[in-house]
Amino acid sequence: MMRRLNFSQRLWIPLGFSLLCLLAVAMFGVVQNRMSGLAERERGLSEAGDIARSIVLHYAKLVETGKMNPTDAKHEALTVLRTVPSGYHQRQQRSGDDKPHRCRTSSDALLAHIKAIHVQVKGEYGWPRMWKELVARGVRVGKERVRKLMGQHGIRARHKRKYIATTNSNHNLPVAPNLLERNFTVTAPNQIWTSDITYCATAEGWVYLAVIIDLFSRQVVGWSMQPHMKAELVTDALRMAWFRRRPEAGVIVHSDRGSQYCSGLFQDTLKAYGMRSSMSRRGDCWDNAPTESLWGSLKVARLHGRHFASRRAAMDEIVDWLGFYNSRRLHSTLDYVSPMTFEKNWFAAQQGRAA
Repeated sequence: MMRRLNFSQRLWIPLGFSLLCLLAVAMFGVVQNRMSGLAERERGLSEAGDIARSIVLHYAKLVETGKMNPTDAKHEALTVLRTVPSGYHQRQQRSGDDKPHRCRTSSDALLAHIKAIHVQVKGEYGWPRMWKELVARGVRVGKERVRKLMGQHGIRARHKRKYIATTNSNHNLPVAPNLLERNFTVTAPNQIWTSDITYCATAEGWVYLAVIIDLFSRQVVGWSMQPHMKAELVTDALRMAWFRRRPEAGVIVHSDRGSQYCSGLFQDTLKAYGMRSSMSRRGDCWDNAPTESLWGSLKVARLHGRHFASRRAAMDEIVDWLGFYNSRRLHSTLDYVSPMTFEKNWFAAQQGRAA
């Protein structure tokens, strides 16, 4: 009877070809230069193989412990492996006074991990989030070392830019009082939600996006995208949030004074759900700072510098980022875990206290 392979052994099979190519590239350098510095070349080959082996075993362990699914692990491991040959050849180009030493191998492997994460998050992480992401993936490293290594190799986060406000508060509709008063600290889910509207240009015209955020976990619990900024845009986002969360009556929904939020349609929907309306002071974006921060992150990560041929292309990109934001993006306000992880940990803690 054929012996069943464990996951670590099975993961080596699809990655074997990539690893053989890696070793072949390194071996070519050994053969080509064997008459000068043969021992040094062989040491470099051994280091490259050790790095590749440790990378594969690292991702095998993530799958076995349930921290990553096999498909994502395979894709990410291959991405990291592609960076190893470059690091190997850079070592060969060093001068005789800059010989590689024992800690250099781990620096090359660390740089490979950083480059892979940088590609995956599309340049969204600076060194603090990068360090937290590495630690979450089981890579033991100090934050100062990550900062220096990223600086040496020009790996940095994309910068935020200022954007035009979409609020139209020049109307005669009733305005709700500011119940939030910039108190962004919430002790449980479904107590305070915030909402706002932003936009994205495409070749077919504008796409407008409205979101509902649970202030407790900063999770986007509802959203809507339309080619207009009518009251239906924000009302649809609210309905989605209610159907997904089914909160008890009394939720505060904070927004700006835009005509969409002051409309009869939106206010009637709030009353039907037993929710209370709260609005920022006129022209003061800081009263809704968490949602403004979300827009900055979205536009830096996926929209700035992009040219979308259609509204559908832009909408697909936005939905993809919202999924990443909720489930995987490390949030500084949440001690560098994702919004969904933060809520999951909170519910687990509540169950532990009740047991």
